[in-house]
Amino acid sequence: MERRYRVVIAKPGLDGHDRGAKVIARALRDAGFEVIYTGLHQTPEQIAETALQEDADAVGISLLSGAHLTLFPRVIENLREREIPEVLVFGGGIIPEADIPILREQGVAALFTPGAPLQSISDWLEVALDERERQHSS
Repeated sequence: MERRYRVVIAKPGLDGHDRGAKVIARALRDAGFEVIYTGLHQTPEQIAETALQEDADAVGISLLSGAHLTLFPRVIENLREREIPEVLVFGGGIIPEADIPILREQGVAALFTPGAPLQSISDWLEVALDERERQHSS
Protein backbone atom coordinates (compact mmCIF):
# COMPACT_ATOMS: atom_id res chain seq x y z
CA MET A 1 0.00 0.00 0.00
CA GLU A 2 1.38 3.40 -1.03
CA ARG A 3 -0.04 4.89 2.20
CA ARG A 4 -2.84 4.16 4.67
CA TYR A 5 -6.01 4.87 2.71
CA ARG A 6 -9.24 6.24 4.22
CA VAL A 7 -12.42 4.41 3.22
CA VAL A 8 -16.00 5.37 4.06
CA ILE A 9 -18.39 2.41 4.25
CA ALA A 10 -21.99 3.49 3.90
CA LYS A 11 -25.53 2.06 4.00
CA PRO A 12 -27.80 4.40 2.04
CA GLY A 13 -31.55 4.31 1.92
CA LEU A 14 -34.03 2.44 4.04
CA ASP A 15 -32.24 -0.91 4.10
CA GLY A 16 -31.82 -1.85 7.75
CA HIS A 17 -29.43 -4.78 7.34
CA ASP A 18 -25.81 -3.80 7.94
CA ARG A 19 -24.06 -7.03 8.85
CA GLY A 20 -22.35 -7.22 5.44
CA ALA A 21 -21.19 -3.62 5.66
CA LYS A 22 -19.73 -4.26 9.10
CA VAL A 23 -17.95 -7.41 7.87
CA ILE A 24 -16.42 -5.44 4.97
CA ALA A 25 -15.45 -2.59 7.29
CA ARG A 26 -13.67 -5.00 9.63
CA ALA A 27 -11.93 -6.82 6.76
CA LEU A 28 -10.65 -3.56 5.29
CA ARG A 29 -9.50 -2.37 8.71
CA ASP A 30 -7.66 -5.66 9.24
CA ALA A 31 -6.03 -5.21 5.81
CA GLY A 32 -4.58 -1.84 6.90
CA PHE A 33 -7.18 0.65 5.69
CA GLU A 34 -8.56 3.39 7.90
CA VAL A 35 -12.32 2.78 7.86
CA ILE A 36 -15.14 5.17 8.69
CA TYR A 37 -18.53 3.44 8.96
CA THR A 38 -21.48 5.82 8.56
CA GLY A 39 -24.18 3.62 10.04
CA LEU A 40 -27.64 2.91 8.64
CA HIS A 41 -30.08 5.04 6.66
CA GLN A 42 -27.65 7.52 5.13
CA THR A 43 -28.67 9.80 2.27
CA PRO A 44 -26.40 10.20 -0.75
CA GLU A 45 -25.78 13.77 0.43
CA GLN A 46 -24.70 12.57 3.88
CA ILE A 47 -22.38 9.97 2.36
CA ALA A 48 -20.71 12.53 0.08
CA GLU A 49 -20.39 15.01 2.94
CA THR A 50 -18.78 12.33 5.12
CA ALA A 51 -16.33 11.54 2.31
CA LEU A 52 -15.46 15.24 2.08
CA GLN A 53 -15.13 15.79 5.83
CA GLU A 54 -13.10 12.61 6.35
CA ASP A 55 -10.85 13.26 3.31
CA ALA A 56 -11.78 9.79 2.04
CA ASP A 57 -9.95 8.03 -0.75
CA ALA A 58 -12.86 5.68 -1.42
CA VAL A 59 -16.52 5.13 -0.60
CA GLY A 60 -17.90 1.62 -0.33
CA ILE A 61 -21.67 1.35 -0.56
CA SER A 62 -23.64 -1.66 0.66
CA LEU A 63 -27.10 -2.10 -0.85
CA LEU A 64 -29.65 -4.85 -0.42
CA SER A 65 -32.78 -2.82 -1.09
CA GLY A 66 -32.88 -2.89 -4.88
CA ALA A 67 -32.34 0.88 -5.12
CA HIS A 68 -28.81 0.55 -6.50
CA LEU A 69 -29.61 2.16 -9.89
CA THR A 70 -30.80 5.26 -8.05
CA LEU A 71 -28.50 5.50 -5.03
CA PHE A 72 -25.08 4.81 -6.59
CA PRO A 73 -25.50 7.58 -9.23
CA ARG A 74 -26.76 10.01 -6.61
CA VAL A 75 -23.71 9.40 -4.40
CA ILE A 76 -21.41 9.91 -7.39
CA GLU A 77 -23.28 13.09 -8.38
CA ASN A 78 -22.98 14.42 -4.82
CA LEU A 79 -19.24 13.72 -4.78
CA ARG A 80 -18.89 15.72 -8.01
CA GLU A 81 -20.96 18.57 -6.58
CA ARG A 82 -18.54 18.72 -3.64
CA GLU A 83 -15.65 18.78 -6.12
CA ILE A 84 -14.21 15.44 -4.98
CA PRO A 85 -14.87 13.27 -8.06
CA GLU A 86 -11.55 11.45 -7.58
CA VAL A 87 -13.02 9.50 -4.64
CA LEU A 88 -13.24 5.89 -5.78
CA VAL A 89 -16.78 4.49 -5.45
CA PHE A 90 -17.28 0.74 -5.11
CA GLY A 91 -19.98 -1.38 -3.63
CA GLY A 92 -21.70 -4.62 -3.02
CA GLY A 93 -24.88 -6.32 -2.07
CA ILE A 94 -27.79 -7.75 -3.97
CA ILE A 95 -27.13 -6.38 -7.44
CA PRO A 96 -28.38 -8.27 -10.51
CA GLU A 97 -25.68 -9.17 -13.05
CA ALA A 98 -27.55 -7.19 -15.73
CA ASP A 99 -27.24 -3.99 -13.67
CA ILE A 100 -23.48 -4.23 -13.05
CA PRO A 101 -22.43 -2.86 -16.50
CA ILE A 102 -24.92 0.01 -16.11
CA LEU A 103 -23.44 0.98 -12.75
CA ARG A 104 -19.89 0.66 -14.08
CA GLU A 105 -20.77 3.06 -16.93
CA GLN A 106 -22.11 5.50 -14.34
CA GLY A 107 -18.79 5.56 -12.51
CA VAL A 108 -18.87 2.73 -9.99
CA ALA A 109 -15.35 1.31 -10.03
CA ALA A 110 -16.21 -2.22 -8.86
CA LEU A 111 -19.11 -4.25 -7.52
CA PHE A 112 -18.93 -7.30 -5.30
CA THR A 113 -21.90 -9.61 -4.96
CA PRO A 114 -22.63 -12.03 -2.09
CA GLY A 115 -19.93 -14.64 -1.68
CA ALA A 116 -17.07 -12.46 -2.91
CA PRO A 117 -13.98 -13.34 -0.88
CA LEU A 118 -13.06 -10.57 1.56
CA GLN A 119 -9.42 -10.82 0.49
CA SER A 120 -10.37 -10.13 -3.13
CA ILE A 121 -12.15 -6.93 -2.07
CA SER A 122 -9.26 -5.59 -0.01
CA ASP A 123 -6.72 -6.64 -2.67
CA TRP A 124 -8.72 -4.92 -5.42
CA LEU A 125 -9.11 -1.74 -3.36
CA GLU A 126 -5.42 -1.57 -2.52
CA VAL A 127 -4.38 -1.99 -6.17
CA ALA A 128 -6.98 0.51 -7.42
CA LEU A 129 -6.00 3.16 -4.89
CA ASP A 130 -2.26 2.60 -5.38
CA GLU A 131 -2.78 3.05 -9.13
CA ARG A 132 -4.79 6.23 -8.61
CA GLU A 133 -2.13 7.53 -6.21
CA ARG A 134 0.64 6.94 -8.77
CA GLN A 135 -1.40 8.68 -11.51
CA HIS A 136 -2.01 11.74 -9.31
CA SER A 137 1.64 12.02 -8.31
CA SER A 138 2.89 11.94 -11.90
